[in-house]
Formats: sequence, C-alpha cells, structure tokens
Amino acid sequence: MVGPIIQFSNVSKRFVKGKETITIFDHLDLSIQAGDFVAIMGPSGSGKTTLLNLMGGLDQATEGQITFNGAAISGLSEGQLAAWRAVNVGFIFQFYNLMPMLTAERNVELPLLLTKLSGAERRQRVQAALALVGLRERTGHYPREMSGGQQQRVAIARGIISDPKLLVCDEPTGDLDRATADEVLLMLQTLNQEMGKTIVMVTHDPAAAKYAHRILHLDKGAFTDRELAA
Repeated sequence: MVGPIIQFSNVSKRFVKGKETITIFDHLDLSIQAGDFVAIMGPSGSGKTTLLNLMGGLDQATEGQITFNGAAISGLSEGQLAAWRAVNVGFIFQFYNLMPMLTAERNVELPLLLTKLSGAERRQRVQAALALVGLRERTGHYPREMSGGQQQRVAIARGIISDPKLLVCDEPTGDLDRATADEVLLMLQTLNQEMGKTIVMVTHDPAAAKYAHRILHLDKGAFTDRELAA
C-alpha cells in the first residue's frame, strides 16, 4: 500500500424528488488505499451503487470533496470527468453491457476509439486483454454466441483495456452461477494481486465478498469496516 487512491471527505449526496429531498449520504468519510480490493455490502437502497458512481466520476457529490491520488475530482466539468474516467477507471457491471452487434474484439476496443492509438495498436491491446481473460479464441464471436461467464470476461477485458488504476464493479457475479462466479472473482483477484489494480466491488453475496481484502457494510449512510484474515 502506497497511500489512498480514493478519499471521501465530508461527502453528502442528496436527490430532489418533487418537493422531497432524499439524503443518500450525509458527511461521509472514506479512504481506500492504492492496491486494495474492497467489497461493499448493505441492504437494498443503502446507496451502494451511488457510492460507486461517485468513485467512478459518473455522478457528483452534493457537498464535500472526493480526491483521486490526491487530486480533487469533485467539481470537474462533465467533459473533464469523461476524460478523467477514460484514463483512470474501468467499469464492470452485472449485466455485461456488451453491444450485441459487435464481436468480442470490437466490444473490448470501444474505450480505445477516442484515444490517439492507431488501429494496429488498438488491435494489439485488445488481443492482449482477451488473452489475459482466457478468450483468445473468442475474438470474432458475438455476445449471443458466448456463455454468461464468457460475456463477463469480455466485459472485464473491456474494463482493463485502457490500463486503469481503479476497477469499480457493480454486482459483477450477480447474474452467474456459483462456479462461474468463482472463476470471475478469481480473475479479479489476479488483477488485484498481480497487476496492482485497485478494485471496489458492490456485492450482495457473502461468498463473493470473501475474495476481497476488506468488507465495508453500508447502511443508513455509514460504514462498518471488517478486515479479512489473510
């Protein structure tokens, strides 16, 4: 560990719905170290996905400051946040979010299309990412031609294609059977341990959470922190 990669300082998040103001967090503090693997659990509606969206720059805090490697991301414009996300954050979701009309190769390539990389450089990176997740032979297959576990591997390859420092995962195994879920979780664990990726994963599954270094329980806008035995 070399210091916090994500720091929430006095962060509040509120939504206005009609005449009602709904508070998700109120003066929340959180620190996640570089290279950590954190699982976030909690009841439905406790704000887990909102927390990930704030970390990944998909949403902004109502109050307080969020920093990434010591630099504030709260207050950035939408364009600045988009540029920041493209370099620093990979996203992995429960339902894969693959484009059905694109092959595995093209789905993984999508985040690179806005970069200055040449076509040859993009293909080289895509092939390396698909090989890393064990899908070298599936580059030309469409999502409908792959199992759920294979589709999630494609999604992981897409999430790491730009070599982000942070992976945010929202129920990444929620649509998978136990054996396939364990394969995906082992892959995330390898990315954490061997490639140094910081991973923050929302999950409702205690078996999935055990793959993490830490479990944070979120309820009523506050955390309890459990360190897992090595």
